[in-house]
Amino acid sequence: MSQELRAVDWTGNSLALIDQTVLPHRTETCEIRDVDALVDAIQRLVVRGAPAIGAAGAYGVALALLQGEREGWDRSEVRAAVARIRSARPTAVNLMVCVDRVMTRFDEGLDAVLAEAAAVQREDVEANRAMGVYGADWLLKRVDAGRPLRILTHCNTGALATAGWGTALGVIRELHARGLVEVVYADETRPLLQGSRLTAWELVQEGIAHYVQADGAAAGTILRGEVDAAIVGADRIAANGDTANKVGTVGVALACADAGIPFLVAAPTTTVDLSTASGADIHIELRGEDEVLEWSGVRTAPAESRGHNPAFDVTPGRLVTGLVTERGVLEVSAGELPGEHLSRQKSA
Repeated sequence: MSQELRAVDWTGNSLALIDQTVLPHRTETCEIRDVDALVDAIQRLVVRGAPAIGAAGAYGVALALLQGEREGWDRSEVRAAVARIRSARPTAVNLMVCVDRVMTRFDEGLDAVLAEAAAVQREDVEANRAMGVYGADWLLKRVDAGRPLRILTHCNTGALATAGWGTALGVIRELHARGLVEVVYADETRPLLQGSRLTAWELVQEGIAHYVQADGAAAGTILRGEVDAAIVGADRIAANGDTANKVGTVGVALACADAGIPFLVAAPTTTVDLSTASGADIHIELRGEDEVLEWSGVRTAPAESRGHNPAFDVTPGRLVTGLVTERGVLEVSAGELPGEHLSRQKSA
């Protein structure tokens, strides 16, 4: 089931998005026909996960063209609408990269835009499959457990977060296919519970044994020796290997470093931003206070309290044991930098 799951799908004249705000209790699809609805869906996390947002943004260019045709927009108005999609979530670089890529075909018309968006989606699935194999092979060389592995992951990095298959969860799926996963510890991922609502749901579909744990339990689970490796995704990777991911990730990386176990980041090359020198230059999205001051619409903090709600944190490259992309694995903490690696790839 999860292998066929598509969080983002083009219907011919609209965008179908699995509504990730109502999982795991209901499986519903939102039909998106205009730019306002797409921007809202991205910001409300109806669609989320950097690669999935990138695919949605790619098809968003087509939506803007169709809406412009219906409503009589000129080309500058269509471009302005595309710019709104591109900036809907500022940390996830995939959104900007994929929109910019499709915009190179903008002047060729709707068919060319749709062909490029479909290529974005297809290539992401292919990249995820490749990084699953690379990541699994690398981990098995690094961890000689003599038994199936115990893996910790944070947030959701599966088919729901991508164009299909998954990044970090794709590595886990590859290991599971080889019979080499004992159990997965899925951090619940506060405050919106992408781990307990989404990752656990995908693990159930795959029949992978797992525990959902509080984010605050992760470091202790690692330091007690109950985890062989952690695998996470990324929303933006700087040229020096610093990695922005869902808030709470850096604590996992610190615990892995102290325990001496691998901390593996899985992300496509579209997540690597060579124009960002280091994590200090990554814009961290601050979301609304209510997400941390309320629960299901009920205030849980004193009325006088203010909420601090960064959606992401930055893990320094020195803590990233490995970065797996569709091109292989870089051992970032050992000095293999994505900026140098990808620059060589492009010039080769």
